[in-house]
Formats: sequence, C-alpha cells, structure tokens
Amino acid sequence: MNRRERLISTMRGGPVDRPAVSFYELNGLDEDYNNPDPFNIYTDPSWRELIDLTRDQTDRIVMRKVPFLTGEPSDRNETQMVGVPSDPLRSLSQEEVTYDSNGSRLVTRTIKAGKRTLTSQTRQDRDVNTVWTLEHLLKDADDLKALLELDFPVSSGEPDISVVIEAEETIGESGIVMIDTPDPLCLAAALFDMATYTIVATLEPELFHELLTRFAAILHPNTRAISRALPGRLWRIYGPEYASPPYQSPAAFRDYVVQYDQPMVAAIQAHGGFARIHSHGNLKDIIDDIVSMGVDGLDPIEPPNQGDVELIDIRQEYGKQLVLFGNLEATDIENLPTDQFERKIKTAIKQGTAGSGRGFVLMPSACPYGRKLPPLALENYKKMVEMVNAV
Repeated sequence: MNRRERLISTMRGGPVDRPAVSFYELNGLDEDYNNPDPFNIYTDPSWRELIDLTRDQTDRIVMRKVPFLTGEPSDRNETQMVGVPSDPLRSLSQEEVTYDSNGSRLVTRTIKAGKRTLTSQTRQDRDVNTVWTLEHLLKDADDLKALLELDFPVSSGEPDISVVIEAEETIGESGIVMIDTPDPLCLAAALFDMATYTIVATLEPELFHELLTRFAAILHPNTRAISRALPGRLWRIYGPEYASPPYQSPAAFRDYVVQYDQPMVAAIQAHGGFARIHSHGNLKDIIDDIVSMGVDGLDPIEPPNQGDVELIDIRQEYGKQLVLFGNLEATDIENLPTDQFERKIKTAIKQGTAGSGRGFVLMPSACPYGRKLPPLALENYKKMVEMVNAV
C-alpha cells in the first residue's frame, strides 16, 4: 500500500496496512532548504534531515489554498488572481511593506471606510516562521459598522485548480493534497484582537452575524465552485476554535459555527470530498455540534491539559463517523525526552485505533517554527515514523 492509497483508504474508512503519520504543516514539499530568501528558516542545516524524512517516509498531506482567476489580463499580461480565501478584503486594502532596524518585515494595510481609516499591521521576523499581528484592523464595534458600509468583493471567474494539480503531480504516490480554507468565523474574528472579538461577538450578536453573513457570501460559493472543480479531495476548515469554550458558549458555537460551516461541509461532500474540521483546545462541550454538521474528520484533538477530552473517548463515541487526526502536542516534540515522548506516541496509536472506527492519522498539533530545529525535536519526529512502521 503506497502512502497515497493509505490516506485515501483512511478517509473512506477502509482497511490500511498501518496507521498513517503526518507531520501536519511539514510536508517535504514546501520546506525548501535551497531557497535563499532571508525569511526562509529551512535554509538552516538543522532542518535538512527532518525535511528529507518528511518527504521520504511520512504520509504527506500538502495544504493548498485555491484562488480564483478573473480571466482579465493584468498590466503584466498575466491572468489576475482574486478571492484567495485567507484575505478576501485584500482588494479593499492599500498595503505598505517596510523593514525595522532588526530586519523584520512590517506590512501595514489601510482601508478607507467612510470617514474612518482602518489600519492593521503585521510583523515577520527572519528567524521565526510565523506572522505576528501588531495591530488589528477593527478596534471596536464602530469600526465594524464602518466596514460593513463597504461592498465586500466576491470572487469571479473560475478557481485556479493548477495549484492543486501541480502539487499532486509533484508528490505522486507519496501523499495527497488537502484544500485549506477558513470559515466565516475565522475571517471575522481575526479582524479584532481576541478580547475585542469576544466582547463584540457577545454584546453585538446582530452586528457580528452581519459580518459573518458577508464572509459566508464569499466562502459558500467559493467552496461550491472549488469542490465542483476539484472533486474527491480532503479539505481542512479552520476557525471554529474561536467559538469554543472558554471563548464562547456552546450556544454561541452553534450560532457562529454550525449554521455557517455546515453549508461548506455539504458543498465539499456533494462532489465526493472529505471535510475535516480544525479546532484547537476544548472539545467536550462542542463535539456533538461538530458531529452534527456531518463532517468527515477532526484535528488536532489535543490531550489534557491543552484540551479537555481523551482521544479514546472520542474514538469510542464518534470513531465510526470521524477520521481522527492527532493527538500529539507540538510542545512535547520539542521538550519531552524521547523515551517519554515514545510513551505518548504509543498511547495515541493505541487509543486512535482502538476497537472499530473509520480511521486514524498520527499527527502533532503544530510544528516548530524557529530557524534552529532542536536535535531533540528531530529525534522525536523520527520516533513517530519508527513507531507507526512497527504497528
């Protein structure tokens, strides 16, 4: 059984020769240790062996966002792309890129909304593979009201399926491509800092629903179009954790997640695709609502104390409906001695494959993001591959 076949059979609830193992964000394709970009942390020699291990021995799940093509030529006589799901307001924004005294990249975006100028700023450091938000676009409910006075852009044309097809051709039988999309809540909540989001979503539900409805009007047709053009793929929908306890109540989860995400799940499945929900943290009070959407998979199912459920309980109660992805913590990869981490791997495999169920993929909750990969992390990644091969 090759690695692609193993993942597809897992998603379909079929037999496999061993549990699949994925390193999540690491896929052995996008981590290019030959790319000289100063912001590419993977040029550091400490990453090379892990990248090779990921490419050669893991069940690769390569994530791709699917943009849309306008069909209109740009000034450079190239087809323009619009509607990349992670930033649907980009066309409303003016962007300025600067660099601070430490060489960090600062991106400042502004949107003119009536008499208001909405501003956000992010920072990317050379030695850290993440983007920090220094200033969020919306500071209060009045900013939100001003934003809602604008016409949100909608995608036109057709989805650019080449980003998926090319990745699939490159990885061949070593894995699959997973289409990656936020949900309306993710797009909405990320416009605020966490404290302001929770206040606005709690005290201004009608206003917040209007924002969610605007983003749903973008994401729902996009999802239908992409699913139709790329049938049968695995998808990851991220954002529901913004409404998980303790940030919001289970009732708010139903209001802000279920009614907006279920149409996306249905659109994915209408063309043979598989919908996987991504939600960090607590699951106990919202798992029934997640399952009610008819989803096919769930990640990363974090163990206590990061989460509030045991993998074995999810497997026994919902394993026939869901493919489970998890349940190793990224912090344990970097910090636990390998003999202790081995016990965590053993427990995850035992619980994730206990009894009868649809499928299980051994996977961490995230990956290291510093330029120097700790030697301990490399050994712990190796142990994951070693142990699934021993099953």
